[in-house]
Amino acid sequence: MVSGTTLVPFRSISEALGIQVTWNQAAKTIKAVKGEGSDAVHVQLTLGSKQATVNGTPVPLAVAPRSVGGNTLIPLSFFSQQFGATVGWDQTTRTVSITSPQERMYVLGFYALGSYSEVSRVQNLDAVAFGWSRIDENGVFSTTTRPFRWPENAGEVTPESLVSDASTTGTTPYLMVYSSDVKGELTKIVENSEFRKKAIADILAAATETKFEGIMLDLEGLGLTTDKTYTQAAFNVFVKELASQAKAAGLKLGLALHPLNSSYKGYDYKTLGKLADEIVIMAYDYRTGTGYSSESGKQPEPVSKVDEAIRLALKETDKDKLILGLNMDNENANSVSILTGLAKRYDLKGIALWRLGIIKDDEWKSLEQSIEFKQ
Repeated sequence: MVSGTTLVPFRSISEALGIQVTWNQAAKTIKAVKGEGSDAVHVQLTLGSKQATVNGTPVPLAVAPRSVGGNTLIPLSFFSQQFGATVGWDQTTRTVSITSPQERMYVLGFYALGSYSEVSRVQNLDAVAFGWSRIDENGVFSTTTRPFRWPENAGEVTPESLVSDASTTGTTPYLMVYSSDVKGELTKIVENSEFRKKAIADILAAATETKFEGIMLDLEGLGLTTDKTYTQAAFNVFVKELASQAKAAGLKLGLALHPLNSSYKGYDYKTLGKLADEIVIMAYDYRTGTGYSSESGKQPEPVSKVDEAIRLALKETDKDKLILGLNMDNENANSVSILTGLAKRYDLKGIALWRLGIIKDDEWKSLEQSIEFKQ
């Protein structure tokens, strides 16, 4: 705080918001560029000078930028005005919060049996994964086993009409295929060529018959007790075979994967990233280590673990294929803003919401303030 003005470290905040920063040691100037082309904002500041330039136009500063501990500090108010960020101040903790401006981002929603209350949201999503199928405990593809089963018709509303309606509004409908490896059923499929062949044939038949436009594999639990290298290789073969046949059928392929900092080590992000159209990083359930039926006390995920999961994935897979998964059963309006901010910070393809039907109004509001949805 200087003369009633809050100063903040320019480079660290700028880079977190995707703003390019360069430092000229000789001239003692710092330049920042946000955006591209005619919409770009070019800012230049000079240490000790109370005048900045924005797109070549002089702009006065309340306090001159200064160097403290190797960091260039600038007035927070100037930063928010020029780059569209929203700032907040918590007097009790003396904490400044900075929220990045709304940004267009790809959003995938998961749709389950209890999701119909939010079916109107589907048209504003880029993709929706309908969780109506699974690989059961016998290693057999099924659309009749709870909780991932084909829903019953409700008058004129049918599963087929929901898929068709999504497609009509430009939302890509995926058939989601769930499985866990609680009884080794998933390991059985990926390691046995005959089981693998049968599962792939059944999955493709179900997807094409109902005119889905993609397949989303949510195959969980691999590599907890098995040999990591062997399991990864077997799963790679499974995905490679499915990807090849899905492409021939005109279907996209998405994968929902445990994060690389989880206990499940059966997922080779580098290879899978080359085979799939997109990967959802399921960066959640850190507090319990359990899966779908977890009772986690509704605590938001630890941000440091989610951040680590993203950074590890980025070392293996192109950012344009990575989607940050949010378990909305655990999050709240504030944590949603933080997690979407992480996705924007690392310039990921987008976010995925598990799931429609449990997202509260204030959480939707938080999402809408952070993300520009498809219209």
